[in-house]
Amino acid sequence: MGTALGSILPLAIGVALSPLPIIAVILMLFSKKARSTSVGFLIGWFLGVLISATIIVFTANPAEQATGGDESPLYIVVHLLLGVFLLFIAYRDWKKRPKPGEQVEMPKWMQGIDNLTAGKALMMGALLSGLNPKNLAFTISAGVIIASAGLDTTQAIAVILVYTLLACITVAAPVVIYFVMGDKATPTLTSWKEWLTYHNAAVMTVLFIVFGFMVLGKGIGALIGG
Repeated sequence: MGTALGSILPLAIGVALSPLPIIAVILMLFSKKARSTSVGFLIGWFLGVLISATIIVFTANPAEQATGGDESPLYIVVHLLLGVFLLFIAYRDWKKRPKPGEQVEMPKWMQGIDNLTAGKALMMGALLSGLNPKNLAFTISAGVIIASAGLDTTQAIAVILVYTLLACITVAAPVVIYFVMGDKATPTLTSWKEWLTYHNAAVMTVLFIVFGFMVLGKGIGALIGG
């Protein structure tokens, strides 16, 4: 179990280091329904990661058991493909980075945040965390690692929960700060939002390069070792 936890921790951090959902939850905290929408978004984010990770682990588990061990064909193929995918996304994000002085264009789904209800915010959080291609790449890799670790059901669920909690930590941080500090948190949250908005592409490029090579390395290592 300890080995599985150590292997999935970087992947959980990869999900957590997502500037756009952090920006989104900060914008919700500046809206009229700050408390309900931010909490709804956080719950949705948690559920999206939890459900997708659980499905992947218990879908991959029979295949891992059938092929045996952490160097199974499933493990190798998943890590090779995801590593290449993450490196491709790194290249794409680097090409899309804003030039000096250029206005950063935010996704269209952020434009209606002021009018969100708690239910819609929950749904948005679940979709962004569970179905986002970057998050899915990390979660698929983590799921295969957990499935290949030879854990019983209780242990697998415990590792999934740790993965989910870590993946949610950066989205939870602004909400916790707001509930603790109230309006005094506004300058801090504003500075976070402005920095993340401008540096989103650079942050994601570095993230994808680091984790792309890490995941690809696991696949190559398993292939050579096999």
